[in-house]
Amino acid sequence: MSDYELKDLGDGRFELSGEMSFGTVDRILRDSDAAFRDHERLQVDFSGVDKADSAGLALLLEWKAQARQRARRIDYAEVPASVLAIAETTEVQHLL
Repeated sequence: MSDYELKDLGDGRFELSGEMSFGTVDRILRDSDAAFRDHERLQVDFSGVDKADSAGLALLLEWKAQARQRARRIDYAEVPASVLAIAETTEVQHLL
């Protein structure tokens, strides 16, 4: 079994589960490039994420940057508390 899963729920909605950490974010980013390609509006639900660290925050910020560059909108639901805490500590929560 994989240490994460990026599930396409249809209509630009996705669910990420498992790990969102230094060991997985590079693969999640690669997988999301293909998965997100054909959508102008995206929503990612993180309620299934059971481990997240600062690399997870970096992933969310990268997705926001890519969305701006590609004229897309991306929204997040159920962002892990650990990621929100890091975002607040580093004063980047407004970017999410």
